[in-house]
Amino acid sequence: MMNRLAQETSPYLLQHAHNPVDWFPWGPEALQKAERENKPILVSIGYSACHWCHVMERESFENEQVASVMNAHFVCIKVDREERPDVDAIYMDAVQSMGVQGGWPLNVFLMPDAKPFYGLTYLPPRQWINLLTSVRSAFEEHPDQLAESADGFANQLNMSVKEQYYLTDAVPVFTRDFLETMYQKLAASFDPVKGGPRRAPKFPMPSIYGFLLRYYHITKNEDALKHIRRTLDYMALGGIYDQIGGGFSRYSVDDQWFAPHFEKMLYDNGQLLTLYSEAYSLTQSPLYRKTVFQTIQFLQRELTSPEGGFYSALDADSEGVEGKFYTWTTAELQAVLGDDFNWFSELYHIAPDGNWEEHEGVDRNILHRVVSDEDFARMQGLSAAEFAEKLSRTHQKLMATRDQRIRPGLDDKILCSWNGLMLKGLVTAYRFFGEASFLQLAERNARFIQEKLTHPESGQLWHSYKTGKDSKPGLSTITAYLEDYAAVIDGYLALYQATFQESYLTEADRLVRYTLDHFWDEQDHLFFFTDQAAETLIARKKEVFDNVIPASNSMMAHNLHTLSLLLEQPIDGSPAYSDLLEAMMGRVQPLLQQNADYLTHWAALYAMRVQPTAEIAIVGPEASSYRNEIDQRFYPNKVLAGTESESKLPLLENRKAIGGKTAIYVCYNRACQLPVTDVGEAFRSLGENQS
Repeated sequence: MMNRLAQETSPYLLQHAHNPVDWFPWGPEALQKAERENKPILVSIGYSACHWCHVMERESFENEQVASVMNAHFVCIKVDREERPDVDAIYMDAVQSMGVQGGWPLNVFLMPDAKPFYGLTYLPPRQWINLLTSVRSAFEEHPDQLAESADGFANQLNMSVKEQYYLTDAVPVFTRDFLETMYQKLAASFDPVKGGPRRAPKFPMPSIYGFLLRYYHITKNEDALKHIRRTLDYMALGGIYDQIGGGFSRYSVDDQWFAPHFEKMLYDNGQLLTLYSEAYSLTQSPLYRKTVFQTIQFLQRELTSPEGGFYSALDADSEGVEGKFYTWTTAELQAVLGDDFNWFSELYHIAPDGNWEEHEGVDRNILHRVVSDEDFARMQGLSAAEFAEKLSRTHQKLMATRDQRIRPGLDDKILCSWNGLMLKGLVTAYRFFGEASFLQLAERNARFIQEKLTHPESGQLWHSYKTGKDSKPGLSTITAYLEDYAAVIDGYLALYQATFQESYLTEADRLVRYTLDHFWDEQDHLFFFTDQAAETLIARKKEVFDNVIPASNSMMAHNLHTLSLLLEQPIDGSPAYSDLLEAMMGRVQPLLQQNADYLTHWAALYAMRVQPTAEIAIVGPEASSYRNEIDQRFYPNKVLAGTESESKLPLLENRKAIGGKTAIYVCYNRACQLPVTDVGEAFRSLGENQS
């Protein structure tokens, strides 16, 4: 038995291709059928690595009895939220406005015109059938009341940000007092023991710590730095991090960073590469270095396509059991490790009867720790080198054993936005560690984006790419969203500053201009999430609040800030990037005052505006090595431009080496200080400005 989803490329949709439910993909065929037959629509949204999505599929969508009710009374649509974040955002907002806690699987009931009237997340099969029956009865007996309710939700979805939050046009004001207010709002939720927020579950939320790093750069508040280190230490040592193979899981279900939902998402790992690399430049922590290098090894081994793109995710489940691939029985560890078991057991807190829940009558262990390599080596009376060799030996043995297991499912679609986040992470790691292989991996990924996810004629981006099989060419699909442009532009801007190859800066500028033509809303001074040429839905949303991924508008604001410093103001009469940025920040500042904890990527940009951003121009034969030396030091509020000879870029034009020696020009607001030929002198100048 196969349904229409068998013709799709999304791994999540293909997982449901053999359900007895008569699933449609999102599209005109399903929507027209609902209107023609006057049937309510059931939209079920999830993603391939979602544990509870799998549970609901097994319990309900593979059940013939449940499927018969769904098929008889609803037009059933399956949506991969990662392929269609526009559809997901609309109906997630609608469900939350109904007072329902959002999550996935997200099941939303719509009128035949696609306007929502009810929604919820997971339900067990008996309750699900009861709900289906109730919704069918309500649609047949009270259609006018449901239509009126659906119209109300649709109208609410179409409110502008200005209307929704009662905002007025304002000129942003950047002060230390306001910066401190935002920090104190965040600090009220800090867990003083394990880091992160004082609650469960715990998500990594990299944008919070990106803000804290920039706040610390200005204020030198040691409490902020302690929280950064506490959080990053416990995350890297906890069960949320794959201690054997590298890479972070999506979140911890407890408040200890101990027991994860075991799916590994590309977007988390890309952002965490950026975060741990930046934190290393400040702290020089060996743990952060190890985490970055091991995570990149994981990415190369398990999430890199032959063409240079990065796959989306690894599932939490294998053989129908969550975490089975990553967890161990005590007997397995004893058998594999032999004489090394005792010290390994102490380091990773192995319990004889397991430290985690039982599966199939067997108690299992999640590998987690609380002390660093250096501290444990001292406890064992070993040198750092001796312990590193012992630890590497045990990890290799366990990896070899684990590689024989049935692997979690791979979501092998390649998403433009998530690849942009990973591109930025790899470039940031290269800039702080100087590891050439990181740059090679990044530039290969940039070529993939340019060749496979960029339209050769229009220059617009595609959102998704699926590698071809059986000699078939790969397929780029779905018009890109703002998140795609925002993340890729950010990656290109980082690549330019890491390599001084101006083609990356030119492409970033071209993509920004495309977004201004196709996404900008003059009324709200913000960008829409969807291209004006994309499919028309019941609402055209804007993404403002930062989440596990920063809002596409906050990413675009960062991009405009960087480009406004690297490029001239336009001469064609179009608004300057700095003017657009001011309008965006003015719109959002009242929200920052109320909800800084939901706008931390915006807050990071705000912190960078409290003091002038350093514009550093490097000209001369050693431009690359000087760039590398500058990047080794923690100074997040800067942009870099460089050339070995000459350039027409504004920061570089008419600037030259001094007596054949590479010159560094430190500038603020396009006004440059006298050039120096020593990086130490340049940093003394930066320090004087900051103080």
